[in-house]
Amino acid sequence: MGDLLKGKRGLVMGVANERSIAWGIARAMAAEGAELAFSYQGEAFGRRVEPLAASVGSDLLVDVDVTDDASLDAAFATLAERWGQLDFLIHAIAFSSKDELTGRFMNTSRANFKRSLEISCYSLIEVARRAHPMMRPGGSIITLTYGGSNRVTPFYNVMGVAKAALEASVRYLANDLGPDGIRVNAISPGPMKTLAGAAIGGARKTFRHTEANAPLRANATLEAIGGTAVWLTSDWGACTTGEIVTVDGGYHVLGMPQSENL
Repeated sequence: MGDLLKGKRGLVMGVANERSIAWGIARAMAAEGAELAFSYQGEAFGRRVEPLAASVGSDLLVDVDVTDDASLDAAFATLAERWGQLDFLIHAIAFSSKDELTGRFMNTSRANFKRSLEISCYSLIEVARRAHPMMRPGGSIITLTYGGSNRVTPFYNVMGVAKAALEASVRYLANDLGPDGIRVNAISPGPMKTLAGAAIGGARKTFRHTEANAPLRANATLEAIGGTAVWLTSDWGACTTGEIVTVDGGYHVLGMPQSENL
């Protein structure tokens, strides 16, 4: 047990199971002394999250549908009543119809485009607005993105557009909240073996490809991503805001695969 986050309280949104990136972050933060609350959507996910939360000493869980204002208001009212303050927020929420992550991007439906952007991007703005009154100077908001935001990635389609909008939102929120001493950043891991990642076509091939070609010849681990989140949330990250911090074994610096894989 460390103490980089001792005395800090935060909400982790987006844990689906023990392989979730959000869970890797939560586990690392708890190990550094943070007190955690968790959100979930619906009873099925609640049953998955409850034992994980209990394993890090948390009994504060809130049911949240980020497309419903009343649900968001109720969740943050519960946090305000229980804690009064919030030191950090982890936003690990994204969605798109699996059927539209294949084929041509130009065939994206209007309905799925709007829903993907609402859940994957606008939800960050919604939760930041509600967390803001509870946050003191030194507060930290972190979201999760992916390199498909700025480079065409097979099977990513509209999610790439949603993540591009999310990254732009990080910069604008960082500017909005900076005068109040609140930092806003995103972590961009490479491919991960998660429930969300499995929904993307060709996920196994992508995972193997990046592992074979990244400068470190390795994909990111939950521990590495969790440690990055700890740094961004701790006092050591006091002067870092508006950043997209890449944790992908260095894959993002490549112009083409390694020579042995051409």
